[in-house]
Amino acid sequence: MTYWGFDKKAHEGGKLVINAKVAQKIAGVFEKLYKDRYPIDKMVPIDEYKGDDFDSIEANNTSAFNCRQATGSSGWSRHAYGMAIDLNPCQNPYVSTSGTIAHPSCKKYYRTRDAKDPGVITAGDDVVKAFESIGWKWGGYWAGTKDYQHFSDSR
Repeated sequence: MTYWGFDKKAHEGGKLVINAKVAQKIAGVFEKLYKDRYPIDKMVPIDEYKGDDFDSIEANNTSAFNCRQATGSSGWSRHAYGMAIDLNPCQNPYVSTSGTIAHPSCKKYYRTRDAKDPGVITAGDDVVKAFESIGWKWGGYWAGTKDYQHFSDSR
């Protein structure tokens, strides 16, 4: 996919591995994000990081499929089914119920959610609305733990 980078330039060749059942809908969401010039830092398959979610987040990589368990669970993540996307994970960190994050380089964004910062997703913004238009939910609305980067077909 083509996406707008943080450098305010179009970048070709962005790749997301997503379940075929939702590929057209997701392409439509990213087409809207592109038209809105929503910036994305990087978009490469998780294979570039040998399937390591931590390394992908450290690189601020937007990704989808990753065969892994859900954080803090023994069950499979929606990412393992290609039914979830993490978008600009540094600007939109996973924040535990205790208020901590696992990625120190992302600390700027975990306490203050300023919609003016490029790539930050906030409640009710155009990014959230784009995913809601296909029935996907945002992890920023979760009670307790907040997963600001996360969109999926269910909780």
